[in-house]
Amino acid sequence: MAFFQDLIGYLDGWLGSAVYFPFLLLGVGLFFTLYLGFPQIRFFRHAWGVVRGKYSSPQDPGDTSHFQALSTALSGTVGTGNIGGVAFAIYLGGPAALFWMWVTAFLGMTTKFVEVTVSHKYRVKDEEGRIAGGPMYYMERGLNMRWLAVFFAIALVVSSFGSGNLPQSNNMAAGIEASFGIPTWMTGLVLSVLLGLVIIGGIRRIAIVAASIVPLMGVLYALAALAVTFSNLDQIVPSFVSVFRDAFSGSAAAGGFLGASFAYAFNRGVNRGLFSNEAGQGSAPIAHAAARTQEPVAEGMVSILEPFIDTLIICTLTGLVILSSGVWTQKFENEFSAFDTEFIAGTYSDNNPQQVAQLFSHLEIIPPTDDPVQPLTARIQVIDGFATRPDYTLIHNRSVAENVRYLSGGEPFTGTVEVVDGEMRNADVTILGRSLIHSVPLTAEAFKRSFMGDFGQYAVTVGLVLFAFSTALAWSYYGDRGVTYLFGIRAVMPYRIVYVMGFFLATIVDTSLIWLISAVTLALMTLPNLLGLMLMRKEVKHLTTDYWRKFKKH
Repeated sequence: MAFFQDLIGYLDGWLGSAVYFPFLLLGVGLFFTLYLGFPQIRFFRHAWGVVRGKYSSPQDPGDTSHFQALSTALSGTVGTGNIGGVAFAIYLGGPAALFWMWVTAFLGMTTKFVEVTVSHKYRVKDEEGRIAGGPMYYMERGLNMRWLAVFFAIALVVSSFGSGNLPQSNNMAAGIEASFGIPTWMTGLVLSVLLGLVIIGGIRRIAIVAASIVPLMGVLYALAALAVTFSNLDQIVPSFVSVFRDAFSGSAAAGGFLGASFAYAFNRGVNRGLFSNEAGQGSAPIAHAAARTQEPVAEGMVSILEPFIDTLIICTLTGLVILSSGVWTQKFENEFSAFDTEFIAGTYSDNNPQQVAQLFSHLEIIPPTDDPVQPLTARIQVIDGFATRPDYTLIHNRSVAENVRYLSGGEPFTGTVEVVDGEMRNADVTILGRSLIHSVPLTAEAFKRSFMGDFGQYAVTVGLVLFAFSTALAWSYYGDRGVTYLFGIRAVMPYRIVYVMGFFLATIVDTSLIWLISAVTLALMTLPNLLGLMLMRKEVKHLTTDYWRKFKKH
């Protein structure tokens, strides 16, 4: 497992967390925004008319309505990224990360328009007469680059687990366990069975379920988030101020939060923004390809609404709940995950400005070459759960851990803890203590800071289950379209079985490792898709111009 974690971390350093990645993603979005004359603004009103079916006919080719296609695509994007992903971004980058999520969404509205338009034009029918579409088809049929299409399809299948399966299941199970005390494996077992029953029916059944769940879950979650936000009314304006104030400078240390540089907040905000709205990733075009219409541009306009709803509305509400409640700087009792834990030599305090600055640099994307903060290698004697030596510091979730206890089998541990290069080697020992928290637990704590009290976490859990389950449904369809492209219809059922198994297994894996896997798989899809979109730029402009010419005639 240690080797696997190191490998995923290494790949992430070259892909999703690389310095170039957010610039590339935003750069493509900015290029098309200028190239097409701000379509996310000019086409916004028209897009709502298309969703209502105002400009289409039931006789148009396709498997779903515009609204069902939008709901399916939204079910793929509105997931744990809106609840746990926003919390994870703020935990890593502070308020500034939310600003860069907004920027990613605004530019992503154009990117989504472009990728859906070109993918819809080159859609085909599979062996069963169902619509099949997505970037792999425009890459092969529009660009004559089958090698790129195959690479994308492979990345799509892998990413269906990394983006749509593992993070959703993991966060959902963790949320249910925290709120109701139900073991994660039990949640995974029940929901895996339900998942299997739905995805066997393919896109039509998925679209029907998504169209039923997505509007309801969006409204309910928004109302709950607004209730929490207005419970902390005096902190709304300061929260907004901190988002904009820190956007280009990074977030300063506050409470247990050790601070984040501009580079860190920028990278994590863009990365989590992409995970949330998937603009540029190439997933949504697969759902939109099934829409009944003869006009690719019309469906492209529908997709403009996705980042707006997903990030600019739902993610913003989650962000304001977390920032206005102040929980993002506070430490909570929790069980430490090995992936987020580091033993360092020496005693450090987050009340000492000099030591905070050193820890801040140590936790950067690229630590300084002369980093004074060094990992610990030692044998620590523990009696009744407490370490006997005070000359080390435990860092968990990017914060200085407090009230640390060691347990084995649920009882206080007595014995020796082996630490090598900052990592504990005792597999049978667990660590409890106070530290920052992130992902769904952080959002749940924020929702409790309102008139709802402890009941606030239940609102998060219900929203999480609906969000995550619908996302897993949509991504199962994305993955089976990738499998269909690569191997044909015969491979779809084996894929679905493995997909359901992965959904169950993810309930017992470290949350931070799951997020890291998602970042890697997300980048593997995004990079070839962005290349393809740039090569298709002239055709997109021609299709858009032609659409408006025909529209004005009618």
